[in-house]
Amino acid sequence: MSTDTPDLLHGPALTPASLVRAMVLAYRARGLDPAAALKQAQIPPSVLRDPLGRITAAQMEAVSYAAMRELDDEALGCFERPLPWGSYGLLARASLSAPTLGVALKRWCRHHGLLAQAIALSVEVAGERAEIVLRLRHDPGAMAELSAVSVLRNIHGLAAWFIDSRIPLLEARFPYPAPPHVAAYAVLFDAPSRFGASEAAIAFDAQYLALPIRRDEAAMHQLLQRALPLTVRSYRRDRLLVQRVRQLLASQPLATHNADDLAALLHTSARTLHRQLKEEGASLQALKDAVRRERASQLLLRTDRPLKQVAEAAGFRNEKSFIRAFRAWTGQSPGEWRRR
Repeated sequence: MSTDTPDLLHGPALTPASLVRAMVLAYRARGLDPAAALKQAQIPPSVLRDPLGRITAAQMEAVSYAAMRELDDEALGCFERPLPWGSYGLLARASLSAPTLGVALKRWCRHHGLLAQAIALSVEVAGERAEIVLRLRHDPGAMAELSAVSVLRNIHGLAAWFIDSRIPLLEARFPYPAPPHVAAYAVLFDAPSRFGASEAAIAFDAQYLALPIRRDEAAMHQLLQRALPLTVRSYRRDRLLVQRVRQLLASQPLATHNADDLAALLHTSARTLHRQLKEEGASLQALKDAVRRERASQLLLRTDRPLKQVAEAAGFRNEKSFIRAFRAWTGQSPGEWRRR
């Protein structure tokens, strides 16, 4: 390999080659040869023949870019007609002026319906849970996986870019049986995945919909120079993380005693949780102290519950540790504070 050839094999091979096999079908449906695109992406035939074959993110970006240009179809053969180069850029630009993420996503889904009739996209909210739902209007056949995965990852990546924040998913579901490479979905969506559903969807905390759009036209122009990495980029910052941690500590005190338990509820690791909180200028212990102190103070002031019950309701394992922590916060014992 020459020094001028990019090393697309660098990094872990986590993306299922089944997505590339679907692109090959799109080439054949148009009477075209995918060999040049596969060679450019350094994807050998042996990987495509392997039911569990994987490629790197760089390879996926390279083959997608080449296929979109050669087919002049950003949907890669998934819909009833091609989406010419620049179609998704138009969708993104049309949503840029929205005041909040929720308005932007609804606008994006509505405009997508003007480009392709094969699927119907919608933003649906139920309580604290929001979903971007993809419903099939026509049977996509062998293109089902590529269609659902590419569209949902596209809109998820764009949503995170709009608000410059990680948007952790609560669930992803798909209207087809679990594929042989089902383990790859933990990487593709970083959330529990369910198969055999009536529609495809990604679910997340509805509070993200209220966040303002943080990008402008200059940022959009820069993005569109190389938009494909949106589908694989993982945002480190989560603009609602501190708020979500506080809510979990307050609503589930007995299930959030330690970082591992809390991280599991947030679908991340304790190490990542500590790092992301630090990036937001917060710490888990400080948040835990603040929530526990507020909860304990309210119970001491507004109820006559025994200290043992107050300690348990505030998230302490025993009364002794509660009294010690409360004295450190206020300089008084809970009993003294309540009497005064």
